[in-house]
Amino acid sequence: MATGVPQPRTDSAPSPASQTLDRGLRVLEHITEAGAPQSVADVARDVGMHRSITYRMLRTLEDHGLLARDSQGRYLAGAGLAVLAGRFTPALREAASHHLLPLAVATEKTAFVVVRHGDEAVTIEVVEPPVSTAHVSYRPGLRHPLSRGAPGIALLAGEPPLPDERREVTEARRRGWASSSSEVIAGFQAVAAPVHDPTGVCRAAIAVVFGGTGDLSEVARLVMAQATALGKEL
Repeated sequence: MATGVPQPRTDSAPSPASQTLDRGLRVLEHITEAGAPQSVADVARDVGMHRSITYRMLRTLEDHGLLARDSQGRYLAGAGLAVLAGRFTPALREAASHHLLPLAVATEKTAFVVVRHGDEAVTIEVVEPPVSTAHVSYRPGLRHPLSRGAPGIALLAGEPPLPDERREVTEARRRGWASSSSEVIAGFQAVAAPVHDPTGVCRAAIAVVFGGTGDLSEVARLVMAQATALGKEL
Protein backbone atom coordinates (compact mmCIF):
# COMPACT_ATOMS: atom_id res chain seq x y z
CA MET A 1 0.00 0.00 0.00
CA ALA A 2 1.06 3.55 -0.52
CA THR A 3 2.15 4.93 2.81
CA GLY A 4 5.11 7.03 3.66
CA VAL A 5 7.07 8.75 6.36
CA PRO A 6 6.24 12.44 6.78
CA GLN A 7 9.20 14.46 5.58
CA PRO A 8 10.76 17.43 7.34
CA ARG A 9 9.50 20.76 6.10
CA THR A 10 11.56 22.86 3.74
CA ASP A 11 11.73 26.63 3.47
CA SER A 12 9.51 26.48 0.39
CA ALA A 13 6.72 24.63 2.21
CA PRO A 14 3.72 26.82 3.16
CA SER A 15 3.56 27.78 6.82
CA PRO A 16 0.77 26.03 8.75
CA ALA A 17 -1.90 28.13 10.43
CA SER A 18 -1.02 26.48 13.75
CA GLN A 19 2.51 25.16 14.09
CA THR A 20 1.72 23.23 17.27
CA LEU A 21 -1.29 21.49 15.74
CA ASP A 22 0.66 20.80 12.56
CA ARG A 23 3.45 19.16 14.54
CA GLY A 24 1.03 17.03 16.51
CA LEU A 25 -0.74 15.83 13.38
CA ARG A 26 2.56 15.01 11.70
CA VAL A 27 3.55 12.91 14.72
CA LEU A 28 0.16 11.16 14.75
CA GLU A 29 0.34 10.42 11.02
CA HIS A 30 3.82 8.99 11.37
CA ILE A 31 2.84 6.65 14.22
CA THR A 32 -0.23 5.34 12.40
CA GLU A 33 1.71 4.76 9.17
CA ALA A 34 4.87 3.28 10.68
CA GLY A 35 3.57 -0.29 10.95
CA ALA A 36 5.52 -0.92 14.20
CA PRO A 37 5.80 0.76 17.62
CA GLN A 38 8.05 3.82 17.56
CA SER A 39 10.40 5.27 20.17
CA VAL A 40 10.64 9.00 20.82
CA ALA A 41 13.97 9.03 18.99
CA ASP A 42 12.47 7.21 16.01
CA VAL A 43 9.66 9.72 15.67
CA ALA A 44 11.86 12.77 16.20
CA ARG A 45 14.26 11.59 13.50
CA ASP A 46 11.62 10.68 10.94
CA VAL A 47 9.44 13.78 11.28
CA GLY A 48 12.43 16.12 11.61
CA MET A 49 11.63 17.64 15.01
CA HIS A 50 13.65 18.20 18.17
CA ARG A 51 13.36 15.30 20.59
CA SER A 52 11.93 17.38 23.45
CA ILE A 53 9.21 18.83 21.20
CA THR A 54 8.42 15.37 19.85
CA TYR A 55 8.12 14.01 23.38
CA ARG A 56 5.59 16.71 24.32
CA MET A 57 3.56 15.96 21.20
CA LEU A 58 3.56 12.24 21.95
CA ARG A 59 2.53 12.69 25.57
CA THR A 60 -0.30 15.04 24.64
CA LEU A 61 -1.62 12.61 22.04
CA GLU A 62 -1.34 9.80 24.58
CA ASP A 63 -3.28 11.84 27.18
CA HIS A 64 -6.13 12.11 24.68
CA GLY A 65 -6.09 8.37 23.95
CA LEU A 66 -4.95 8.79 20.37
CA LEU A 67 -1.66 7.06 21.11
CA ALA A 68 -0.68 4.30 23.53
CA ARG A 69 2.61 2.76 24.68
CA ASP A 70 3.78 -0.83 24.67
CA SER A 71 5.74 -2.59 27.44
CA GLN A 72 8.96 -1.02 26.17
CA GLY A 73 7.58 2.51 26.19
CA ARG A 74 7.30 2.76 22.42
CA TYR A 75 4.32 4.55 20.91
CA LEU A 76 1.57 3.04 18.78
CA ALA A 77 -1.95 3.93 17.71
CA GLY A 78 -4.38 4.30 20.60
CA ALA A 79 -7.99 3.23 21.04
CA GLY A 80 -9.15 6.83 20.72
CA LEU A 81 -8.46 6.68 17.00
CA ALA A 82 -11.07 3.95 16.62
CA VAL A 83 -13.62 6.18 18.35
CA LEU A 84 -12.86 9.05 15.99
CA ALA A 85 -12.95 6.73 12.98
CA GLY A 86 -16.36 5.47 14.02
CA ARG A 87 -17.67 9.04 13.92
CA PHE A 88 -16.37 9.66 10.40
CA THR A 89 -19.19 9.92 7.84
CA PRO A 90 -21.39 7.64 10.02
CA ALA A 91 -24.41 7.91 7.71
CA LEU A 92 -22.33 6.92 4.69
CA ARG A 93 -20.63 4.05 6.51
CA GLU A 94 -23.92 2.70 7.86
CA ALA A 95 -25.64 2.92 4.50
CA ALA A 96 -22.66 1.37 2.75
CA SER A 97 -22.58 -1.65 5.03
CA HIS A 98 -26.01 -2.71 3.76
CA HIS A 99 -24.72 -2.80 0.20
CA LEU A 100 -21.29 -4.26 0.78
CA LEU A 101 -22.52 -7.54 2.26
CA PRO A 102 -24.72 -8.53 -0.70
CA LEU A 103 -21.92 -7.48 -3.04
CA ALA A 104 -19.38 -9.59 -1.17
CA VAL A 105 -21.77 -12.55 -1.18
CA ALA A 106 -22.66 -12.24 -4.86
CA THR A 107 -19.07 -11.85 -6.04
CA GLU A 108 -17.35 -13.93 -3.32
CA LYS A 109 -14.86 -11.08 -3.13
CA THR A 110 -13.89 -8.53 -0.49
CA ALA A 111 -16.06 -5.43 -0.94
CA PHE A 112 -15.28 -1.98 0.41
CA VAL A 113 -16.07 1.71 0.18
CA VAL A 114 -13.53 4.50 -0.28
CA VAL A 115 -13.82 8.26 -0.01
CA ARG A 116 -11.57 11.00 -1.25
CA HIS A 117 -9.23 12.67 1.22
CA GLY A 118 -7.10 15.20 -0.59
CA ASP A 119 -5.17 13.28 -3.22
CA GLU A 120 -5.77 9.89 -1.64
CA ALA A 121 -8.51 7.25 -1.65
CA VAL A 122 -9.22 6.12 1.92
CA THR A 123 -11.10 2.94 2.79
CA ILE A 124 -13.82 3.56 5.38
CA GLU A 125 -15.83 0.32 5.38
CA VAL A 126 -15.00 -3.28 4.45
CA VAL A 127 -17.00 -6.51 4.23
CA GLU A 128 -15.31 -9.80 3.47
CA PRO A 129 -17.32 -12.64 1.88
CA PRO A 130 -18.73 -14.92 4.58
CA VAL A 131 -18.26 -18.01 2.39
CA SER A 132 -15.26 -18.10 0.07
CA THR A 133 -12.41 -20.48 -0.64
CA ALA A 134 -10.00 -17.51 -0.70
CA HIS A 135 -10.32 -13.75 -0.52
CA VAL A 136 -8.25 -10.65 0.13
CA SER A 137 -8.07 -9.37 3.69
CA TYR A 138 -8.62 -5.62 3.73
CA ARG A 139 -9.13 -3.14 6.56
CA PRO A 140 -10.57 0.35 7.05
CA GLY A 141 -7.98 3.09 7.03
CA LEU A 142 -5.99 1.76 4.09
CA ARG A 143 -5.22 4.47 1.58
CA HIS A 144 -3.49 4.97 -1.73
CA PRO A 145 -3.08 7.78 -4.28
CA LEU A 146 -6.16 8.66 -6.30
CA SER A 147 -4.10 8.29 -9.45
CA ARG A 148 -3.57 4.55 -8.86
CA GLY A 149 -6.02 1.70 -8.46
CA ALA A 150 -9.64 1.22 -9.49
CA PRO A 151 -11.13 2.91 -6.38
CA GLY A 152 -9.13 6.10 -6.95
CA ILE A 153 -9.85 6.05 -10.67
CA ALA A 154 -13.57 5.64 -9.94
CA LEU A 155 -13.53 8.63 -7.58
CA LEU A 156 -11.85 10.77 -10.22
CA ALA A 157 -14.28 9.50 -12.86
CA GLY A 158 -17.13 10.70 -10.66
CA GLU A 159 -15.84 14.26 -10.95
CA PRO A 160 -15.70 16.65 -13.94
CA PRO A 161 -13.01 15.86 -16.55
CA LEU A 162 -9.52 17.30 -16.23
CA PRO A 163 -7.27 18.07 -19.21
CA ASP A 164 -4.41 15.87 -18.01
CA GLU A 165 -6.36 12.97 -16.50
CA ARG A 166 -5.41 9.34 -17.14
CA ARG A 167 -7.02 7.62 -20.06
CA GLU A 168 -8.39 5.08 -17.58
CA VAL A 169 -10.30 7.84 -15.77
CA THR A 170 -11.91 9.02 -18.99
CA GLU A 171 -12.83 5.44 -19.89
CA ALA A 172 -14.26 4.78 -16.43
CA ARG A 173 -16.42 7.89 -16.67
CA ARG A 174 -17.74 6.70 -20.02
CA ARG A 175 -18.62 3.13 -18.98
CA GLY A 176 -19.45 3.73 -15.31
CA TRP A 177 -16.76 1.58 -13.69
CA ALA A 178 -13.01 1.28 -13.37
CA SER A 179 -10.61 -1.64 -13.14
CA SER A 180 -6.95 -2.03 -12.26
CA SER A 181 -4.40 -4.78 -11.83
CA SER A 182 -1.42 -4.73 -9.46
CA GLU A 183 -1.63 -0.96 -9.04
CA VAL A 184 -2.24 -1.00 -5.28
CA ILE A 185 -1.56 -4.60 -4.22
CA ALA A 186 0.77 -6.59 -6.43
CA GLY A 187 -0.95 -9.56 -8.05
CA PHE A 188 -4.50 -8.43 -7.30
CA GLN A 189 -7.24 -6.80 -9.35
CA ALA A 190 -9.93 -4.34 -8.35
CA VAL A 191 -13.18 -3.16 -9.86
CA ALA A 192 -14.86 0.01 -8.63
CA ALA A 193 -17.73 2.36 -9.44
CA PRO A 194 -18.42 5.92 -8.27
CA VAL A 195 -21.29 6.59 -5.85
CA HIS A 196 -23.30 9.69 -6.79
CA ASP A 197 -25.83 11.16 -4.37
CA PRO A 198 -29.21 12.43 -5.65
CA THR A 199 -27.67 15.83 -6.42
CA GLY A 200 -25.07 14.24 -8.69
CA VAL A 201 -22.10 14.75 -6.36
CA CYS A 202 -19.65 11.84 -6.16
CA ARG A 203 -19.54 10.94 -2.47
CA ALA A 204 -17.56 7.70 -2.58
CA ALA A 205 -16.70 4.63 -4.63
CA ILE A 206 -17.67 1.01 -4.08
CA ALA A 207 -15.06 -1.59 -5.00
CA VAL A 208 -14.12 -5.24 -4.84
CA VAL A 209 -10.59 -6.66 -4.75
CA PHE A 210 -9.55 -10.17 -5.76
CA GLY A 211 -6.82 -12.34 -7.19
CA GLY A 212 -6.78 -14.07 -10.55
CA THR A 213 -7.99 -13.03 -13.97
CA GLY A 214 -11.14 -13.37 -16.05
CA ASP A 215 -14.09 -11.47 -17.50
CA LEU A 216 -14.81 -8.43 -15.35
CA SER A 217 -18.12 -7.48 -16.94
CA GLU A 218 -20.34 -9.40 -14.49
CA VAL A 219 -18.37 -8.20 -11.47
CA ALA A 220 -18.62 -4.64 -12.80
CA ARG A 221 -22.39 -4.98 -13.24
CA LEU A 222 -22.81 -6.05 -9.61
CA VAL A 223 -20.53 -3.29 -8.34
CA MET A 224 -22.35 -0.61 -10.34
CA ALA A 225 -25.73 -1.86 -9.13
CA GLN A 226 -24.74 -1.48 -5.49
CA ALA A 227 -23.06 1.89 -6.13
CA THR A 228 -26.27 3.16 -7.72
CA ALA A 229 -28.43 1.81 -4.90
CA LEU A 230 -26.17 3.35 -2.25
CA GLY A 231 -26.18 6.70 -4.01
CA LYS A 232 -29.99 6.85 -3.92
CA GLU A 233 -29.90 6.52 -0.12
CA LEU A 234 -27.51 9.41 0.48
